[in-house]
Amino acid sequence: MRIAVISDIHGNFTALQAVLADISSQNVDQIVCLGDTVTLGPQPKEVLDALRGLNCIFIKGNHEAALLDPECAEDFEITSHLIPDLYWCRKQLSADDLKQIEAFEANHEIVLPNGVKILFFHGSPLSNTHIIQASTEARLLDKYFAGQKADVFIGGHSHIQMYRRHGDKLIINSGSVGNAFEFAYSPGSTPILLPWAEYTIISQSGNSLDVDLRRVYFDTAELLRIVAESGLPSAAWWLKQYSTHE
Repeated sequence: MRIAVISDIHGNFTALQAVLADISSQNVDQIVCLGDTVTLGPQPKEVLDALRGLNCIFIKGNHEAALLDPECAEDFEITSHLIPDLYWCRKQLSADDLKQIEAFEANHEIVLPNGVKILFFHGSPLSNTHIIQASTEARLLDKYFAGQKADVFIGGHSHIQMYRRHGDKLIINSGSVGNAFEFAYSPGSTPILLPWAEYTIISQSGNSLDVDLRRVYFDTAELLRIVAESGLPSAAWWLKQYSTHE
């Protein structure tokens, strides 16, 4: 069984197209989307429409929660300067789109044919705002995963790929499709984006479990052209990205 895990697309349809093209060549059985799908970037409708046709399992990220209740956006750790983007995004989506997003799950478990259990979430199994990184203290991991029976845990939210063992648990971050960060992010800081998309494939064959942290380059110039024409409130920030990597 092969599962492609995508996360944190953030309305970047250009990056998503590159990732979906790569996934189409990988013979996967299931796609799981870990949330933060449509907000912040210039093409939320295109992202959701593309994902709708893939029979994905959808997890609700903090940005979905904020999109559905923008007046409480700061409760979901959305910084104040990004709130205009939430309202802009809502205007691009239909009532049926928002209804689909409302149905996203908090967590989802898949049991592989060999009995290995994988738990999918956004931030942690407890909250879509928890940030799990390579440097996260063991005591916090004990708290976040207390009572969980899965063998493998995979989330997003931090925008940085990670493969980390904690006791008998394997903790993975699939990375960000649309906003791969150069450095670890903390609320209130300003991230710098990298010119590629990240996602992960988990595969099981017999007694073997493989984790493939994948990087896919996409056309950043095309993305910035779309941003410039979009009317997105945060367009100026996007247009400053990627130049240091050209």
